[in-house]
Amino acid sequence: VNLRHKKERKRKSHELAGVLREAALPVAQAHGADLKVVEVPPGPPVLSTLVAEVYGPDESSRLELARKVREVFETTDGVVDVDWMVDDPQPRWVLDLDPTRAALAGVDETSVTGAVQLALGGVTVGALHGSDAFEDVPVTVGWPREEGESLEDVIDIRVPSRSGEAVPLGAVTVPRREERAPALFRKNGVPLVYVVGEVAGAQESPVYAILDMKERIAGLTGSRGEPVAQHFAADPKTTTDYAVRWDGEWDITRKVFRDLGIAFGVVLILIYMLITAWFQDFRTPLVMMVAIPLSLVGIIPGHWILGGFFTATSMIGFIALAGIMVRNSVLLLDFVNLSRARGRGLEEAILEAGAVRLRPIALTAGTVVVGAIVILFDPIFQGLAISLMGGALASTVLTLVAVPVVYYLMDRGRTTDDVESAEEPAEEEARA
Repeated sequence: VNLRHKKERKRKSHELAGVLREAALPVAQAHGADLKVVEVPPGPPVLSTLVAEVYGPDESSRLELARKVREVFETTDGVVDVDWMVDDPQPRWVLDLDPTRAALAGVDETSVTGAVQLALGGVTVGALHGSDAFEDVPVTVGWPREEGESLEDVIDIRVPSRSGEAVPLGAVTVPRREERAPALFRKNGVPLVYVVGEVAGAQESPVYAILDMKERIAGLTGSRGEPVAQHFAADPKTTTDYAVRWDGEWDITRKVFRDLGIAFGVVLILIYMLITAWFQDFRTPLVMMVAIPLSLVGIIPGHWILGGFFTATSMIGFIALAGIMVRNSVLLLDFVNLSRARGRGLEEAILEAGAVRLRPIALTAGTVVVGAIVILFDPIFQGLAISLMGGALASTVLTLVAVPVVYYLMDRGRTTDDVESAEEPAEEEARA
């Protein structure tokens, strides 16, 4: 469904998808049809938003457990478009060519397959070149669809023989009814059954839906009462036990935040090493880095106030703020150390640093906020903007109070001579 431009409508595409699903679902249920309202995914493609991989010792036990998991999906608020990757029995007719009849009638196998293909599938015989068309339109010759819906229609197809006579297809073939082989799924060589669903409601993160279904799935059992294990990260270690592994957007989100968390840890180590090398002190960098977690005081309430989700871009904003907030701490404590090296007392140096360094610190926060406003209304980078704006404002205010206080409590026992001795390497390196 192609919607009008976003400037010509009041509702977003996601909201319209919910309205369409609500209106069409009763019609689909009345006719026994499966309905899915599929939206273009905003991130990496996945099988579905919610994916439960069901494992078991054999095919019948997996299907039984998957059926129970599907019932949990269908009875959970906010979980919609529930389905599973299991084919219902699909009957089909197979026409076996009788070689004796075909030989007596003078019909070969190529003529039979060609006639059936022409009637049911159609054969492309050319292309229509329209003056107002961007592409050529293929011309296909075949039967009208309504005339090939029954077995009687098919076996009445006339097949040319070597003598030129038209022989009915039923005269040289034997019809046989069978079931189409169902599709079987494997992951890493292990057979499984997929149960999928989408999330629509007040809480559209798959994490909340998984938490709602976690306890109910934990209460499920196998065909003989065996317990069902749940896995949220690693695959099941054995193929003989019953297990449910959560995949889909949850797995993508978990991997993204895991990698960002590792990157954030590396950033903290590098920041600590850099500040330690400059100030020649192992305690001062810890005081300066107090400002980093303070940004969460603005990031979390900011997402709640603006109604945004904490996404991967929000985490990127939190990591970016680490360097900005430490820079503010460096401005404060560097001025404090320089003042104490000139003979000022600790309290006087801290108060003077707050007064003198207030303007550059406030300007830094202001530029971050102004720059983030540009991407505040972007659906993908909104989390980044909220993190930068809320974290910069809250952390700046708290840094002006928390960092000097922590530094005072930690350093009030040191003398001026200790500070001067600690400042000498840095001053000598600056002069050099």
